[in-house]
Amino acid sequence: QVQLVESGGRSVQSCEFLTPSCVASGYTVSSLCMAWFRQNPGNDLVGVAQIDSDGQTFVADSVTGRITVSKDNSKNALVLEMNSLKPEDTAMYYCAAGSGCGVRTYCTGGVCSQRLDAASDVYGAWGQGTLVTISS
Repeated sequence: QVQLVESGGRSVQSCEFLTPSCVASGYTVSSLCMAWFRQNPGNDLVGVAQIDSDGQTFVADSVTGRITVSKDNSKNALVLEMNSLKPEDTAMYYCAAGSGCGVRTYCTGGVCSQRLDAASDVYGAWGQGTLVTISS
């Protein structure tokens, strides 16, 4: 069974950077689709970024240009590089992994967009979360 442990969450000021990581055990991250989600109290999980088994990445529009997701195979971990942090980035960040990916394409009126969904049937393993707090 895959187990995930996040770390690196902390309190920093705006415009600074953080690099939280998610160490996996029980399976190699290179063969998994892994993603980061975040959640504020009382709100739903929001997809942040994903990287699949082929190394292809997805970053949500809300954080595009400020986040890079990657895998550190030497440490069997998922890494999230966050820069230019904003107070609205404050949330509990969760690491997730699965054999499939959660990015879906939605088309309406000929206009298509992609979104990372928190589908439990896809992401079978979840970490306990690491808190990121950004102050102004």
